[in-house]
Amino acid sequence: MLKQSVLKVVDIKKSFAGVQALKGVSMEIEAGEIHCLAGENGSGKSTLIKIVSGVYTPDAGQIQFGGRVYQRITPIESIRNGVQVIYQDLSIFPNLTVMENLAFNQELANKRRLVNRRRMKQIAEEAIERIHFDVDLNARVGSLSVANKQLVAICRALMFDAKLIIMDEPTTALTRKEVNALFQIILDLKAQGIATLFVSHKLNEVFEISERFTILRNGEKVITGNTSELDNKKFTFYMTGREFEEQPFIPRKVSEEPVLSVEGLGMNGFFEDVSFSLHKGEILGITGLLGSGRTELALSLFGIQQADTGTITIEGKPVELRSPEEAMKHGIGYVPDDRLTEGLFLPLSIGDNTIAAELDNLANRLGVVDENEKRNEIDRWVEELAIATPNPDNACSTLSGGNQQRVVLAKWLARDLKVLVLNGPTVGVDIGSKYDIHQILRRLAEQGLGLIIISDDIPEILNNCSRVLIMRNGRINAVLSPDQADEQTLSRYMM
Repeated sequence: MLKQSVLKVVDIKKSFAGVQALKGVSMEIEAGEIHCLAGENGSGKSTLIKIVSGVYTPDAGQIQFGGRVYQRITPIESIRNGVQVIYQDLSIFPNLTVMENLAFNQELANKRRLVNRRRMKQIAEEAIERIHFDVDLNARVGSLSVANKQLVAICRALMFDAKLIIMDEPTTALTRKEVNALFQIILDLKAQGIATLFVSHKLNEVFEISERFTILRNGEKVITGNTSELDNKKFTFYMTGREFEEQPFIPRKVSEEPVLSVEGLGMNGFFEDVSFSLHKGEILGITGLLGSGRTELALSLFGIQQADTGTITIEGKPVELRSPEEAMKHGIGYVPDDRLTEGLFLPLSIGDNTIAAELDNLANRLGVVDENEKRNEIDRWVEELAIATPNPDNACSTLSGGNQQRVVLAKWLARDLKVLVLNGPTVGVDIGSKYDIHQILRRLAEQGLGLIIISDDIPEILNNCSRVLIMRNGRINAVLSPDQADEQTLSRYMM
């Protein structure tokens, strides 16, 4: 039986200030289909989504909903045709309750002037029942986990008779358990005939959930097909136009004495009795589920949160890390998991972000920065880390995610570091940039830096670390070398 197309775009073109973002892209999604839209940052994915949802008007081409042809549409027309977009920021109101988030749109759409709490409760209860979501309707959305916020957004989307739900990078901040729960909901939606356009660059998730795929590169459609006909190597090549040779990291020059030693470290309520050592030239991996204590351990190593018990030693000398300033003084750098709010000053220039951690070194005794030395330092790191920008004076917000992460790295490498702690070093970064960042980290290790990668991306840990600490319930549950472990083994220790 031939399925009806819920969405079809034909030869869509779109330019911004002379730059062609989409160059004749076509794609079709059938009712109940789970379709993956993939591509590196800047490939045109977001532009295509905004055209389908009516935010942007295409320069040329057609948009078809259930056979109805549009040259251009408004957001309201897109919603009436059954399209709902759940963006990465979820677009929900954190200060309102679950019930209010779910019911207000319908109340406004019906032009009601008076609030009826009983009616709103009934609307919200019907919405959460659609996906069997068990949640306190009176809870403020800001207090919910990311996974539950996402479920609120899905419930709200289904209230508008959705035929196609577009999910933009929906698993970025989810644990594996939460990803499994989300995928089950997507399968339930499929059973109801609701299609899902799953926007992602995580290979394992694409293969796990999607039936068909479309890959964009530089504004053009590279290929559309069945996911069953795809493998990792082909997927990566279609997305990037490059072929990568994934080789496990083998440290070549490891110092005899550790650069960092941690003994019996503990932080009340988060982790306890953590001991390990890190040598120059090696990359140590720390993994575990969210809530395992891994992030708090990272924060304690950079002085953001202070451990209650235990000792930290740098090159044989005990140190107290009571603040980031003290950690920096002892040669420790920290790359946070959220570069947008914790790692960068987005409105400032790329150059200013690059030298932010070494301003003291560039200033004279009067606190005046030597502009020539500053410019030389900026140019050095832009070139060394291949930060793709026409001008380092541009705002950091103009960069792709991968290039923003390179700026965060440059900020720390400009200092004389002994240890670099990276919490989720490639979160939200596309495949090509991810590979490039891993190569940079390996090169830094070969130059004698001690690195710690904290991540729940198991392939990242296995491919790039010489030893792996697995945390569970605030303790180190196992210490493995990558040649002793595979993804299943690590997952078993994590769970």
